[in-house]
Amino acid sequence: MNQLQLLHEYFGHTSFRSGQEEAIDAILQGKDVLAVMPTGAGKSICYQIPALMLQGITLVISPLISLMKDQVESLHQAGIPAACINSSMTSEEYQNVMYEAKQGLYRLLYIAPERLMSESFLRFAVHAPIAMITVDEAHCVSQWGQDFRQSYLDIARFVSALPRRPVIGAFTATATQQVSQDIIRFLMLCEPVRITTGFDRKNLYFGVQTPKDKSKALLSLLQQHKGKSGIVYCLSRKLVEQVCEELCTAGFAATRYHAGLTPEERTVNQEDFLYDRKTIMVATNAFGMGIDKSNVSFVIHYNMPKDLESYYQEAGRAGRDGEPASCVLLYSGRDVRTNQFLIEQARETEEVQDIALRESLIAKSKERLKTMTIYSTAAECLRSYMLRYFGETAPHFCGNCSACLQTVEKKDITLEAMKIISCVYRGQQKGYHLSRTMTAAVLTGSSKKTLLDMRLDQLSTYGIMSDCSAATVLQMIDALIAGGDLGLRPYKEYSELILTAESAAIIRKEKRVEIQLPKNETTAARQENISEGDEAMFQALRKLREKIAMKEHVPPYVVFSNAALRDMCRRKPENLQEFMLVSGVGVMRSQKYGKEFLKEIKKFIQIS
Repeated sequence: MNQLQLLHEYFGHTSFRSGQEEAIDAILQGKDVLAVMPTGAGKSICYQIPALMLQGITLVISPLISLMKDQVESLHQAGIPAACINSSMTSEEYQNVMYEAKQGLYRLLYIAPERLMSESFLRFAVHAPIAMITVDEAHCVSQWGQDFRQSYLDIARFVSALPRRPVIGAFTATATQQVSQDIIRFLMLCEPVRITTGFDRKNLYFGVQTPKDKSKALLSLLQQHKGKSGIVYCLSRKLVEQVCEELCTAGFAATRYHAGLTPEERTVNQEDFLYDRKTIMVATNAFGMGIDKSNVSFVIHYNMPKDLESYYQEAGRAGRDGEPASCVLLYSGRDVRTNQFLIEQARETEEVQDIALRESLIAKSKERLKTMTIYSTAAECLRSYMLRYFGETAPHFCGNCSACLQTVEKKDITLEAMKIISCVYRGQQKGYHLSRTMTAAVLTGSSKKTLLDMRLDQLSTYGIMSDCSAATVLQMIDALIAGGDLGLRPYKEYSELILTAESAAIIRKEKRVEIQLPKNETTAARQENISEGDEAMFQALRKLREKIAMKEHVPPYVVFSNAALRDMCRRKPENLQEFMLVSGVGVMRSQKYGKEFLKEIKKFIQIS
């Protein structure tokens, strides 16, 4: 069988996605590969199909136990022999896997990088017919990557210890030029074929909201996605606990994940989410890498992340099955200050001994934070902004983001900007270190006791914007910060506003300032290509899928993705041959589940 036939036979697809065939061809020709493909682009196909065609075993080095288990379960469902080796196994389980691997019973063997150099595994590896080594999440090898793991530096040593060098494939969702170079260098790739597919995932809606009350905004969004699976990301453990409790109280099936929980609780909570026992996961960024859950319909960021790379990777966990999905960021100016504090206090930075290097790393992190802040306050197409950041050309209107789907009007705030800058300047003259909120309070003439006790009402700029609300002034201040017209720097436990070169240009009337304000905010409504009558069939097929998944002790999406169920509703197959043509089914799953699903589909065909 050729690769296209294998793709249909085992994975139920009739054509390759962008970059997949190129990676497969290169591997089969014995060439190393470095593939940067976004979440949901189908990286695993790139090494799983060659594993079925090469003579020998494919070793997949993976950083997370959850990822290994998920991949192995999916391969078993497709009829492909695979196993994994990780620290959660008992000695007996490990010995059984090693015995069967020596007998040549597996096509793919997943292993954690920490186990590579163990004496027992090395003994196996030097005698095993290893045809290919796949390094998943390859950015972990780079200290410039956001998920650096020391154990990844052992991979090159492991390869050098083998009597024959296998072909090596390195795969990651995001990598800057620096990280890509590190991957090639530290993994010692030999003139690799480099593949970078586009970052534009058209099924994802990107939105930014700036709500006064984030809790209410979150509950409103979740009502729109009632019953669907999704992730809510928070910046801190404390917020995770708070938000999860609020959602549970409001009747949502939510669970939590952060580094402060015990490993046992994290595992239980993660499995509750993967198996759809809980539909919402509230988590810090500790959750997500390697999670291959295909039916995540939404990702909501309760706080703004520290950079666009992190946001793209986390938001990209939605819509892996190709179905329409929503990625919404709830932004507030406080998120900027929190991230600045986290950057200053980052353990990774504090451990750097070279002071100049430490300061350089902090400066770069702050520059990335500025880019993220501009995205969060931008009036232009969000998708266009993101794609340009990753080096791609993009249209100025995508039609599927909050900026494109709301009517906006430009407002000249040059006069207001001059008043704000003057307030900061007058405050500095008097020895004050004004925060965003305190500046807004001075300008609007607040009578708060704290402000009066500090005698800030004596400033000449006190009350000169009393015709505006504090929220409106804060919005203008954030726009000035995003445009570089004002700056922020840490002062004690908060951040103070500071003047920039652009501030002077505005005061001298050399620069105008405009911001975009929404006339009518609209919710992005995305119609799924499925009729109202078919929705009942879809729900029935979901229940059948859940029943089978419980029986086989696997997550429901491992049986069939939501996209496959919807394609069944559209096609309405009446026999196994037609059922095999459904996207994501293939020969193996058709033989395994076809009769049960056809029986359920037949009920609705008869009704119609």
